[in-house]
Amino acid sequence: MTSPQTPPQSPADAATRRRLPRWATAFGPQIIAALVVGLCLGLLAKSMGETGGEPNWLTTTLATIGSSYVSLLKAAVVPLIFTAVVSSIANLRQVSNAARLAWQTLLWFGITALIAVGIGIALGVLLQPGATADAATPDGYEGSTGSWVGFLTGLIPGNFLGLTASTTESLTTSLNFNVLQVLVIAIAVGIAALKVGKPAAPFLALNASALAVIQKVLWWIIRLAPLGTVGLIGRAVATYGWDTIGSLGTFTVAVYLGLALVLFVVYPVLIKSQGLSVRQWFSGAWPAIQLGFVSRSSVGTLPLTQRVTERNLGVPRAYASFAVPLGATTKMDGCAAIYPAIAAIFVAQFFGIDLSIGQYLLIAVVAVLGSAATAGTTGAVVMLTLTLSTLGLPLDGVALLLAIDPIIDMGRTAVNVAGQTVVPTIVAKRNGLLQHELYNAKRTGDPFDDDSDDPTSNTESPAEQGETSLSSEAPARA
Repeated sequence: MTSPQTPPQSPADAATRRRLPRWATAFGPQIIAALVVGLCLGLLAKSMGETGGEPNWLTTTLATIGSSYVSLLKAAVVPLIFTAVVSSIANLRQVSNAARLAWQTLLWFGITALIAVGIGIALGVLLQPGATADAATPDGYEGSTGSWVGFLTGLIPGNFLGLTASTTESLTTSLNFNVLQVLVIAIAVGIAALKVGKPAAPFLALNASALAVIQKVLWWIIRLAPLGTVGLIGRAVATYGWDTIGSLGTFTVAVYLGLALVLFVVYPVLIKSQGLSVRQWFSGAWPAIQLGFVSRSSVGTLPLTQRVTERNLGVPRAYASFAVPLGATTKMDGCAAIYPAIAAIFVAQFFGIDLSIGQYLLIAVVAVLGSAATAGTTGAVVMLTLTLSTLGLPLDGVALLLAIDPIIDMGRTAVNVAGQTVVPTIVAKRNGLLQHELYNAKRTGDPFDDDSDDPTSNTESPAEQGETSLSSEAPARA
């Protein structure tokens, strides 16, 4: 009996595929096209105004599309973090320098955060954003105080899933995952499996299989990013409009200038200092940076960030699956360094409060040590509250900046995601682990063009591949 064969492809079919425009097949151009479409639809929705005091049908549609896409991303991210971190810790059992990799990762997180907060403070002092702002504190606003004790106790999981419940004034209760607690649980389980040894092998095999399945589902979700982009950008423009930024224009310019300096100057300098091509880093990390800009969620962008870090930048999976999820929850140069620094100075200037040298230094300390407080919460708002309360500044400043937060959050998240690819790349290079053939490969602009070689479709388990990628020792630089 002869086995069935795939019918040969006709020359006409092949010619049709070749004639498809690039935007129809490549991820990057699709995102750019979606940005343009979303902007146009947002402006149209803004011009339509409200209907009976409620958003018009176009604004509602855009908001529904955007929020639904972000919900899809976040729903799949929690199991990804757990399985990826457990697998990565288990994979590191074959590496003699595992402790050094973890320490260097945290060290570079701190170094880049310190540079970012320094830029934020300098821009706040030089540009004086609060001297020109023209906004009023909302009536009846009651600020809440960030607490270091609350942050530390928040690290302790109340249950295995890291679930927290919140009830609104309308008696509606919602459940949310505390991503930092999920990370703590995953680290504890991974270390326990590492210590148990052979009896944990079935559990680790199941975990590796689950990770492969979850990654495949997430790739499918991320392919819908152009559709989500239309809704997210359109809703932001329709709801807030560019006139909203006008009243706080100097502050917005200062924040985006700081973000641009970190993204286009600091990160390239760090990459170049390691002897790597800046162009290759940008082209490799750009798909994740784009998605971070439109999704406004580092955690939601995590699947794509990890993919480009491994497949485009050549960071071994066993290390990337540890460093990237850790970075997605604690590596926030945009939300936790640049933004709170400039915002704190803005609030002080707005209310006519002079800051001392000691308070400027305190801003830097809070930014470097407190970035983990942004994990799995309202991000920059929590970090800003913590910074203002530590400095003794009016917490009314938080409400003052909420109106323009969605627009600023796009740039902040893009920088967050970029930083989450930079540090693993640097650490891998310094330890001789970077796969240069992947880093220097020609880019197609589509992070999914190698799906035939997708790690989730390989016969080896992620754990087996991770052990292979890190099993060869190389001299590490201090």
